[in-house]
Amino acid sequence: MHHTDPVVYIAGLGIISAIGNDLPANLAAFDAEQPGMGDITRIETIHRNVLPVAEVRLSNAALAARAGVSAHWPRTALLSAVAAKESLQDAGIGDVSKLRAGFISANTTGGMDLTEHFFTSFRDDISAGHLRDVVNHECGAVTDLVADAIGISHYISTINTACSSSANAIFFGARMIKHNMLDVVVAGGTDALTKFTINGFNTLMILDKEFCKPFDENRRGLNLGEGAAYVVLVSERLMKGLSKKPYAYLSGYANANDAYHQTASSPEGTGSWLAMSAALKRSGLAAKDIDYINLHGTGTQNNDVAEGTAVQRLFAPHYPKMSSTKSFTGHTLGASGSIEAVYACMAIEKGIIYPNLRFATPMKEFDFVPDIDSTSVLHFDYVFGSEEYPGYTCSSFNDVFGFLLTGPGYRT
Repeated sequence: MHHTDPVVYIAGLGIISAIGNDLPANLAAFDAEQPGMGDITRIETIHRNVLPVAEVRLSNAALAARAGVSAHWPRTALLSAVAAKESLQDAGIGDVSKLRAGFISANTTGGMDLTEHFFTSFRDDISAGHLRDVVNHECGAVTDLVADAIGISHYISTINTACSSSANAIFFGARMIKHNMLDVVVAGGTDALTKFTINGFNTLMILDKEFCKPFDENRRGLNLGEGAAYVVLVSERLMKGLSKKPYAYLSGYANANDAYHQTASSPEGTGSWLAMSAALKRSGLAAKDIDYINLHGTGTQNNDVAEGTAVQRLFAPHYPKMSSTKSFTGHTLGASGSIEAVYACMAIEKGIIYPNLRFATPMKEFDFVPDIDSTSVLHFDYVFGSEEYPGYTCSSFNDVFGFLLTGPGYRT
């Protein structure tokens, strides 16, 4: 990190995923090596008992009760509210309305679940559809609902850059604090499973009919998941006023467009390499300093070759520990970057390496393998996260994001 840069700390974490409804439950699932994949249960679809997904096991009514909001909200918003409220509570910040506070949230599905409900109701009976089901269809409406629920009105923004969305939200929030525009930002993302996403990804022919195997030679694709996660970013001045220590600080970040193809990553891993290299440069660190990489690792043919090529180019011959936590949570789309940012913070906080489940055969292209055992170490100083479009995009070009977290006791 440049010595003149203001420091942005991570003071609070909140998460809900298929492996747990809060942060302690997620950590317990990692400890037990219990993945969240299973049969589709919540959505009526022809893909039930065919395509495994990673569902959050709470109903919309249960999510609403947990978050203290209306059960008529889209599921994407309900997941968001649960995680955002946990992050603020964890940070120990009281009334955010008295601060220059921002809520920067990412999602890619918006209120699609309710839109699908409206469509089927209206199709069967034109007098049965409720227009309230489509009022919150767009991605920004989801953010607005949750911002109101957590009491933030000073600055609100929505990001949709597909799978890099919530990582970009964290990047954006950090820049707002560094430029003295905000004091605190709740940054992250959310996405819920819908027919739209399941059918769309199935059409792309990148879904595995078994539990995914990231970075395995015999991988066959990804498993979709759902969830939400947020980090509470704070300025150094605000951090000093909190009665807790930070989890980490954001020492480096970068994103890149490799402009290779609308639905594929460059097989040379150009975008990933550019983003990770730039994040390292911003942090002032060298590749040899990195202790652990939370890989994007979706399990698709394209992503794992592209990402692995970038990792090999940047780190060979001395590789840090690395694994893909999507072997637990599935691919949560717009929430994946922030979910894995939370896991990166916990890797630093607890000194743990997450196992890359179901890995059996190394990829022939690489001379490294992901870690398959749950391991405790004395401490981590520097953790890398990588998010990109895993062999497809939701818009044009290929966006790749790298972020680097540094333990609170280590300033460069």
